[in-house]
Amino acid sequence: MIPGGGQPNMQQLLQQAQKMQQDLAAAQEELARTEVEGQAGGGLVAATVNGSGELRGLVIDPKAVDPEDTETLADLVVAAVQAANENAQALQQEKLGPLAQGLGGGGIPGLPF
Repeated sequence: MIPGGGQPNMQQLLQQAQKMQQDLAAAQEELARTEVEGQAGGGLVAATVNGSGELRGLVIDPKAVDPEDTETLADLVVAAVQAANENAQALQQEKLGPLAQGLGGGGIPGLPF
């Protein structure tokens, strides 16, 4: 209900929804361009993902490579990618969270908030 018993201005509501949609699209584009990093093993392995969580790069320090112990290297790679994805999720929350609040706080389907 609108205070005072008036009817909502549909044109104004549509304009607000369109602006929120444009803001959301712009934020999603910015996330796709922004890269964040996660590290494991004290920096022996570093993974870079974009703000959407897409793996963009992986750097492995030669000190982390032991032909007799590839399992540890695999664990470091997984941990670095997970850390990078956690940083990407934090970035998503920072950039898209306020927009989700503007949409009624119900969150945005497909996003972790």
